[in-house]
Parts: sequence; structure tokens; C-alpha cells
Amino acid sequence: MFSHIMVGANDIEESKKFYDALQDTLGHKPGAMDEKGRVFYPSETGFFGITLPLDGEAATHANGGTIGFSAPNTEAIDAWHAAGIANGGTTCENPPGIREGRVGEIYLAYLRDPAGNKICALHRMK
Repeated sequence: MFSHIMVGANDIEESKKFYDALQDTLGHKPGAMDEKGRVFYPSETGFFGITLPLDGEAATHANGGTIGFSAPNTEAIDAWHAAGIANGGTTCENPPGIREGRVGEIYLAYLRDPAGNKICALHRMK
């Protein structure tokens, strides 16, 4: 459904360090910076990217917005959450754990990245 997701960053190096650590826990390679200073993380289903805002203003987070990353298991989510905290992120919502959803149990964790964007790692329990 999505070709890519891009979030703003106020410090590309700080945000790259944060997302490199998170993506590593999910089995993805470090981000690659292009000639415009944007960083991209490719997957089989699309790209996740970070960029300084093109208008030169400060990056701000979307109030009510969340970007979710798929995780292969609960251990990866726990590692993702710990890597985020260790690399400049802050925890938000409830601690990592199981939630009951419309489609069954899910295991998830939430973080805010260094620019305040709300992100989530999710694993569908079977």
C-alpha cells in the first residue's frame, strides 16, 4: 500500500544513529544517505526515510500520527525499544507488551524519536 514514509529530523546524524540502531534490531541494514542529505532504509515493501524539512523550518511531529514497523517476534521488539532508549529516543504510551486487538493479540512498543515523531514496533501473535 505504501511506497515510502518520510519523517522530518532536526539533526540528521542524531536521527540516523537512532534509526540505525532500531532498524538493526529488526534485521535491516543501516540507512544510506543520498546527495541531498536524506537517509533511506529500504525493505521489500518500501522505504523509510528521514530528512531535514525542505522549507528550512524545524521538524515537528504529527499530533495523533504514529508510524509502525513490523517485527518478527517479541524479542526483536524488546531489543528495538531498548535500542531506541539507548540512542536518544523516549518511551511513550504503555511499556512494551501484549495488547488485545480486533484481530487478536499483538505485542508492541512505542517510542518518540529525537524529533518527537511517534513510532511503534508491532508483532502479531498467533
